[in-house]
Amino acid sequence: MGAKKLFGRIIVIGAIFIMICGGYVIYKAFTGNTKFEEEEVFVYVPTDSKYEDVKKILAPYVKNQDKIDWVASKREYDTNVKAGKFLLKKGMSSFSIVRALRLNVPVKLAFNNQEKVQDLFVRLASQIEPDTTKLKEIFTNDTFLQENGLNKDNVMSFFIPNSYEFYWNISPEELSEKLTKEYKRFWNDGRLANAKALNLTPAQVYTLASIVHKETAKADERPKVAGVYLNRLNKNMPLQADPTVIYALKQKSNNWDLVVKRVMHNDLMTSSPYNTYRNTGLPPGPIFMPDVSAIDAVLSPEKHNYLYFCASVERFGYHEFATDYSEHLKVAAKYADWVAKQNYKR
Repeated sequence: MGAKKLFGRIIVIGAIFIMICGGYVIYKAFTGNTKFEEEEVFVYVPTDSKYEDVKKILAPYVKNQDKIDWVASKREYDTNVKAGKFLLKKGMSSFSIVRALRLNVPVKLAFNNQEKVQDLFVRLASQIEPDTTKLKEIFTNDTFLQENGLNKDNVMSFFIPNSYEFYWNISPEELSEKLTKEYKRFWNDGRLANAKALNLTPAQVYTLASIVHKETAKADERPKVAGVYLNRLNKNMPLQADPTVIYALKQKSNNWDLVVKRVMHNDLMTSSPYNTYRNTGLPPGPIFMPDVSAIDAVLSPEKHNYLYFCASVERFGYHEFATDYSEHLKVAAKYADWVAKQNYKR
């Protein structure tokens, strides 16, 4: 066989070998390798995870781990694991899966409607990596409280209900730093000036807003309700807010699932710093996480002379307001008659 023919055959064989190898690479890297039926799933890789940990996390979602291992080795992912939340899509190839494990997906961290700060920590921990213990440590330590002018009773007022974008694996320290920036952004010069004009601190505004929020679900009525409570505070009258009594009952019984549709006379005697029938001024801290409309209602209250209000039986969800006690009693009697017909036991 001539040298030219031999060389030609070697070239052909080499080309075939390259094609076979190329096909194998394509098979390894670019064929579908998922086994879930959903269109997409999220996987969570904890901080400090090793590649062996990632393999266990991926196990329920991939058909062939060997293919993943091969791509991970070629892409040097197995020695450079990333923590975070990652999106896998149905039919993804091994190459796409490994690439996706480098694209940390932000989470929309949302919190509202919390009744106590421990509930808030549970809510946060359900959306990000740090657990409730770590969150409690970072947000209730003495340094944090002192730097923000707070205490353990009113620390809830640090959290402005909203939706924030963070990474799932954010550290407690980073979360504290970012939320502090959001807190200071919310309490801009305008809001601080309004609070000062009312002779209230931001934490006190938040506490009063929590009562206003609980008193009325109607956002358009909140400035008027806030005006009533501010009038009472200015006259050193007890707020006499039923939601504070309900909070006191729940706290005293340690039954936060307690449903109270009707506050009884004996309930008003409950011994608690949160009972605004027995104590003048604001309670030690918020009884609920108010929304922004309630906070701004306190900061921009309706100016009037009302000192009393009672639920309306004609405009459900709204209230009837009065400037003197005798007028208020007439409305209250009408409401009491309506409640009696509802046969509420508690």
